[in-house]
Amino acid sequence: MTKIKNSCVLITGGASGIGRIMGRIALEKGARCLVIWDINEVNINATIDEFKTFGKVKGYKVDVSDYTAVSEAYALTKNECGNIDILINNAGIVTSNKTFDRLKTSEIERTMNINATAPMLVASQMLPEMIERNHGHICNIASAGGMLSNPKMSVYAASKWAVIGWSDSVRIELKQAKSKVRFTTIAPYFINTGMFDGVQSRIFPILKPEPTAKKIIKAIEKNRNFKGIPFGYHFIRFCQAILPTSIFDFIFGEVVGIFHAMDNFTGRK
Repeated sequence: MTKIKNSCVLITGGASGIGRIMGRIALEKGARCLVIWDINEVNINATIDEFKTFGKVKGYKVDVSDYTAVSEAYALTKNECGNIDILINNAGIVTSNKTFDRLKTSEIERTMNINATAPMLVASQMLPEMIERNHGHICNIASAGGMLSNPKMSVYAASKWAVIGWSDSVRIELKQAKSKVRFTTIAPYFINTGMFDGVQSRIFPILKPEPTAKKIIKAIEKNRNFKGIPFGYHFIRFCQAILPTSIFDFIFGEVVGIFHAMDNFTGRK
C-alpha cells in the first residue's frame, strides 16, 4: 500500500480540473504537503488560498515541457518542501478536433511536448532519488484514447499511447530491479472538467470529476499497475485482438459512437 498520509504529493496541472480535486483529496487524507505545478499563476494562487485550511500547500508556475524550467522548479521545490513521495503527472492538453492533415506543426509539437515528453522530464528529476531511497510512487494520467484510436484526435491519441508505453515499461524496469518504487498508469475516458467540452458519448457516460479523482487516488494507494476508467475499457485490447478490424471499427466507432465523439468538440475556453 502507498500511504497518502504524511507524504509530500506533487501534482502537475494541479491548479484546475481533476488535478485540483486530487490535490484536495490528498490533503484530506493527511498529506504533509501538497505541491502544485501549473502554468496558470492565477489558478495556482486561488487553489492555495482555498486549500490552505486543509494543510500545507505550495505552488509553482512551471512549463512542464521545458527541461530547464522543470529542473529549476524541482530544485526549488525540494529545498522548500523536501523529498517528493508521490508524483502525479496530470498536466495535459487537447488543441482541437481537426483531422491530422489540417493540424499545424505547432499544434503537433505542443501536444506531444506537454502530453508525452513532459511526464518523462518531470519523472526523470524525481525517479533517481526515489530509487536511491527505495521509496516513492509515480502515477501517470494517460487516457482511454491511448488504447483506442479515434479520429479528430490523432495526435492526442498518439501522445497518450506514448505515455502508456513509457509508463508501463518503467514499471517493469522497477519490478526487475526489485525496487519498492511504484508506477501506476491511469487511462480514463473523457472527464467533464471543461477540457473536453462539446464531446458527445452515446453509451459510455462522460466521467464525473470527483468520483474519477477518488478512483485515481485509490489506485495509487492500492499500488495498481494500470487502471482504465470505466472498468469496461480494460476489454478494449481483448476486443481488438479477437475481432476483425472492420467489425471492431463498426461496433466501437459507429454503434458505440466513439468515432463521432469529437465531432462537436469545443474544449475549454
